[in-house]
Amino acid sequence: MNIAIIIPARYGSTRFPGKPLALINGKAMIDHVYELAQLTMKDYKNIQVIVATDDARIQTHCEGNGYQVLMTSENCKTGSDRVLEAAVKLEDEPDIIINLQGDAPLTPLSALTKVIHGFHVDPDAQVVTPVQQLSWADLDKLRRNKITTPFSGTTALLGKNNRALWFSKTILPAIRKEDNMRTRNDLSPVYQHLGLYGYRFDVLKRFVNLPEGKYEALEGLEQLRLLENDIPITCVEIAHSETVNSGIDSPEDIARAESLLRSSR
Repeated sequence: MNIAIIIPARYGSTRFPGKPLALINGKAMIDHVYELAQLTMKDYKNIQVIVATDDARIQTHCEGNGYQVLMTSENCKTGSDRVLEAAVKLEDEPDIIINLQGDAPLTPLSALTKVIHGFHVDPDAQVVTPVQQLSWADLDKLRRNKITTPFSGTTALLGKNNRALWFSKTILPAIRKEDNMRTRNDLSPVYQHLGLYGYRFDVLKRFVNLPEGKYEALEGLEQLRLLENDIPITCVEIAHSETVNSGIDSPEDIARAESLLRSSR
């Protein structure tokens, strides 16, 4: 099984221009992400790591560090479009493509390895993505965050064999008799989604060429386009003890990332 971990890295972020080259603990953000991806090679063979960018500054930085980098169009609407554009340029066509965002240096290594493992244990899997069951304290924190930033944090509903039933920016499911559940269980029934995806190459091609879905547009969640077109998504669970953090969205997030990276790696 040939795997390509492709890291889309766009320079022109509205809220944080030049984000991939921003320094975290003295090292560019894209370096942290690339090195994270490389760690998967310890456990799995036939993996290549590629940065996909539309900016010459990022290209120069990556090439100077010996990274494999491919230039893509400035007109890519989403990271998925950029990942596919890079993938079709590869000399050896991969079986599986992992979309690891260039602004996600806080992604747990276990999230990457479990997505890859998901394809090894189920060769018929079409899309694999990680989720984490929230503690009650983490659920309370997510609820507080949504008071001021209602579109932060995505929750997932899981069915049989960990197939995704739905994803939403609303906290799902609603919980009746929550007080009773809190006394009986350490973890809540809510799963939070981590925005990391593994695709079969043919599925990624189909996904990118599908029109935007009705609920995808409403929620602002690309993965709903898959479910709206009956493409199954397999979820792999990250242990509750793992610290799962969102990407870097603003310069203010750098200090938080520096602290977390010092303590975790």
